[in-house]
Amino acid sequence: MKKIALALGLALAFALPALAQAREVTFTTELLNYGGDGAYLALYLTDASGNYQGTLWVAGRKSKYYRHLSGWARGSRLNPAEYDGLTGASITSGKTLKITLNLDDALIDSGHEIRIDTAVEDMRENRADVAVPLTSEGAGKPVAGRGYVRSFRYDF
Repeated sequence: MKKIALALGLALAFALPALAQAREVTFTTELLNYGGDGAYLALYLTDASGNYQGTLWVAGRKSKYYRHLSGWARGSRLNPAEYDGLTGASITSGKTLKITLNLDDALIDSGHEIRIDTAVEDMRENRADVAVPLTSEGAGKPVAGRGYVRSFRYDF
């Protein structure tokens, strides 16, 4: 019994610090009523210099359209390893995409930025439709996009 208690104690001692280093973040993206086909979106992180750091989510499953998400496409080099398991259906006009992910605490308040590129078939493409710093202060505050995004916010 003592061995089980010791093993459980050690497991918790190692697990708790790891849990404290990640934070659950919910990203909510509401699209305008734009009157076209479903939108493709790429949510990704950049560093303080605007350099691509990683993909958070891609909405739209047909990879042949990913090149139209130009900032993200350039940064990710459209390498499937960058977005495998991070994709979902495209989002239609006026609808909302809501995803929840675990992010490393070190990314928050460190100069990183969340960017969203958008594209709709036979319509405009918007590089950095949304570009917002990932800060504690910015959490819960909606921002307007420059293209198809009506509103974007993230919550801890």
